[in-house]
Amino acid sequence: MSDDSEIISGVSVSHVDATLDQLEAASAESQRAAVSTLLDREGVREAFVLQTCNRVEAYVVTGERAAGWDALVSFVGDLPADAVRELDHEESLRHLLRVAAGLESLVLGEDQILGQVRDAYEDARQAGGVGPLFETGVTKAIHVGERARTETAINEGVVSLASAAVKLAAETHGLEGATAAVVGAGEMGQLAAKRLAPRVDELVLANRTVERVESLASTAAPTDTTLEPTGIDDLPAIFDAADVVISATGSAEWIVSREALAGAGETLVVDITRPRDIPPGADEFDHLTVYDLDRLEAVTKKTRSRREAAAERVEGIVDEEFTRLLTQYKRERADEVISTMYEGAERIKARELEKTFATLDLDEEQQAAVEAMADSLVSRLLAAPTNSLRDAAEADDWSTIHTALRLFDPDLEAASPADLPFDAGIDVGEIPEHVREQMPASVLEELRE
Repeated sequence: MSDDSEIISGVSVSHVDATLDQLEAASAESQRAAVSTLLDREGVREAFVLQTCNRVEAYVVTGERAAGWDALVSFVGDLPADAVRELDHEESLRHLLRVAAGLESLVLGEDQILGQVRDAYEDARQAGGVGPLFETGVTKAIHVGERARTETAINEGVVSLASAAVKLAAETHGLEGATAAVVGAGEMGQLAAKRLAPRVDELVLANRTVERVESLASTAAPTDTTLEPTGIDDLPAIFDAADVVISATGSAEWIVSREALAGAGETLVVDITRPRDIPPGADEFDHLTVYDLDRLEAVTKKTRSRREAAAERVEGIVDEEFTRLLTQYKRERADEVISTMYEGAERIKARELEKTFATLDLDEEQQAAVEAMADSLVSRLLAAPTNSLRDAAEADDWSTIHTALRLFDPDLEAASPADLPFDAGIDVGEIPEHVREQMPASVLEELRE
């Protein structure tokens, strides 16, 4: 449904063009809350929001392009223009497919983004933001993401920020014999813990809710690794004891102050969150080496170069599924018109049958024959317009679609035969012989007239 009555508009604030501060400024309280806010804007019919550690994106469906941009301008606020990528209808759809496939990720082909798109879809659905366009478009994006990971090698090797963080720690510090700590037991924290556990002597898992890291401890560590679940009340001591700390809490504020880190020991800190867990300036201490999302890009570039061949195959999948998606939208729009056309015809048929049966003395078998004839006539009369409408939709001939909507208006049945935009005369010779044989002569004569 890509005609002028249903338009998708989108904005993307991502690691490609925006700083971490700008990403934080663009973030809403939650995806669901952001969808609800967009739906409150005038003219917005559907809304979808995706927030991850390296992207904040919003999409809306409106009847007019200006209404979509107005809603999205309010979403991005005062961010500079060069930090925001604006997406029109088809750009929005293709971009969503690329995002779910991992082609737009900081770590090319990362697995986590596909689950994040699924979560965003569920949040938007629960907020009432998913209508016909996003139901088709987002589920298509998820399908593309699944194809990319099952049909290509794009997710082999370093496939997440967590695994990139562990790789960075191994390359810059070394993990053999080390004491490591993971702060946060969310998805990224769990991934980091599972990557670190087999490679270090001791692993501390810290989280506000100790029960969560206790549960993680039962599955994350091999038997020869010492694992200690704990809270985060004494983070400076954790930083002091650990050689490597990976922070992944997703907290809305810094989890530890710069001053509290002044007395920590020699520690490599990798902050893979947005908003950031570690305050700016912490890496000014000689005993701390701090990497954030921006600095992780050096690690991910190596992965990206190894995955270029797989990415080319994924680009082909995106192109293929994007074409299918546009065709699907067009067919759905044509089918709406076709459905309206058949509904109008069915109402006219029912009315005329009722009038015929009221004036003719027909038994049940004869009525059934007349009804069969009427069904056959409706199908034959509408077969050509049906094919023409589908061809028009695929050719983006929306003037024909809109003309059909006017011609086959739900009020069409109120028009007199002289007002109909086609010759309603019926060639009795086209009625199947076995049907004609059961029809009263008076009915056949009336049809001939």
